[in-house]
Order: sequence, then C-alpha cells, then structure tokens
Amino acid sequence: MRKSEAIDLLGGSPPAAAKALGVSAQAVNKWPDPLPRRISDRVLGAYSRINLPEIAQLAAGEPIPEKEKEAA
Repeated sequence: MRKSEAIDLLGGSPPAAAKALGVSAQAVNKWPDPLPRRISDRVLGAYSRINLPEIAQLAAGEPIPEKEKEAA
C-alpha cells in the first residue's frame, strides 16, 4: 500500500490518519513509501473500524442496537 493511499483512507491528511490510528502526525509523516505490512495492516484495521461500526462492535463484544422500524 502506498503512503498516500493510506492517508486518503484515513481522512485525507496526516493529522486525520494519525488520529484514526492513535499516533502522532509526525509518526505518519515518517512512514516509508510503500508501507510495510505491519503499518498497512493497522491502516486497514482502522479503516474497517471506522467504516464498519457493527463489525467493530461485535469484535469488541458489544451488542448491536436494533435498527428502528420505519413508520409505515
């Protein structure tokens, strides 16, 4: 994965990517290009957590709230 692709996935800027991963923006700026597997795996994990909240809730052992029924 390219560094720019990872940053785009996590918000489009180094500070946004850093916030999603729980690291500093300086750490993101120091990433090599292309990313090693351990960093790209963290990026994909954070992306999944952000974009698939129900799966993240299940993984954390939290119940998923029932969706409200639409009024007919």
